[in-house]
Amino acid sequence: MKTPNFTDTFSNCIQHVRCLLIAMPIVIFFSVQVYAQEIASTSLLLHAAQIFDGNEMRNGVSVLVKDGKIAKIASRGSFEAGDASIDINLGEATLLPGFIELHAHLTFQKVPEDIVLRHGVTTVRDVGGPVHQPYGGDSSLRVLTSGQIITAPHGYPIVTMGAKDLAIPVASEAEAREAVRRLIGEGAVVIKIALEPGGEPGAPWSSHHDHAHHDVAHTVQADSRHHAHTAAHHQPAWPMLSESVVKAIVDEAHRHQRKVSAHVAESSGVQIALNAGVDEWAHMPCDLIPEPLLQQARAQNVTIISTLDTLSKCGGIAHNTTVWAELGGELLYGAEIAHPDIPWGIDAQELMYLMHLAKMQLPDALRAATAKAGQYLGIPLLGTIQPGAPADLIAIRGNLEQQLKRLEYPDLVISGGRIVVNHFNALP
Repeated sequence: MKTPNFTDTFSNCIQHVRCLLIAMPIVIFFSVQVYAQEIASTSLLLHAAQIFDGNEMRNGVSVLVKDGKIAKIASRGSFEAGDASIDINLGEATLLPGFIELHAHLTFQKVPEDIVLRHGVTTVRDVGGPVHQPYGGDSSLRVLTSGQIITAPHGYPIVTMGAKDLAIPVASEAEAREAVRRLIGEGAVVIKIALEPGGEPGAPWSSHHDHAHHDVAHTVQADSRHHAHTAAHHQPAWPMLSESVVKAIVDEAHRHQRKVSAHVAESSGVQIALNAGVDEWAHMPCDLIPEPLLQQARAQNVTIISTLDTLSKCGGIAHNTTVWAELGGELLYGAEIAHPDIPWGIDAQELMYLMHLAKMQLPDALRAATAKAGQYLGIPLLGTIQPGAPADLIAIRGNLEQQLKRLEYPDLVISGGRIVVNHFNALP
């Protein structure tokens, strides 16, 4: 029998190695595919003492999640063993839809998306920053963007923070229309503009209006502080878009089925926005707004995003919010995540302001952050717990009305049917 020589042995080894190298990626590929299918096909059955379904509180029902969506809501007794691969008893907890944040600046301020998600916000509309196509919602934060803020040359926010990744200056109707088309083409779900002259007392952006006088104000005697504060109001107003340019923006946006959101804080910006047909105010205005202007906004079906916590130091916030609520105006939840004083997730204080200033009951405030916000975004059933809705869910232990702060630290977070946070016991 022929004894294999070194060359033959080495050649055979090489052949085996080649076969192994070819086979390994195939095995890995199919393993990953099987693993992904197992994750995607995971079904959940959740039992809770109380459920807020986006519209009302319900007691003694369970929720079945399949393929990333709500499949069934019914009494616990109507489900059988084997209906889901994972069974979680939430006990006395409250189950509700993940929150929808309508005013955030995550990308521009580099706020980690996973932190926001783990703290109960499952959908974010990022207004003011880089534009991109919508993404997420499948074990990750769902992110929608407006892209950069359209503003006047040297206007807000350019005058305080620069234009890079944040603002697009336009000087004509043609430039405005082109900016709108470009933003929409790159994925913007809403167009944001700025109508901000600056100088409103208490507004966080006005702290940039004249850095020098604020520094001096903290180092001089009380009478000098009063003089410095008075001088601040004589600073030149920041440039604003003209009414004709704003009308062109609104017209172009509406041609492409997009709303326009305006940063407005005082009466002159509000008047331009109303005359031009702007759909939304990105904040409750900081300065006191005359009631006739609020009445006009209500007649034009303007929607206001609250941000009451962010602007709680503004002199007009309480008056504007109270009058707006009395007029029956639409007020939706937005806390302005990325603002220095705002939690990176659900802001319980924002809900408290909605309840106190807008006289909302707790279900009304929750509705403004869930079902009504989802409907406003035009995403079917988002922000609800009903069959066919995206399975974006959170749960907190205890009585929600007595422990509202616990919303900021949910015990369960589910995004697109996939568990992100779970402090409950799961039964396989």
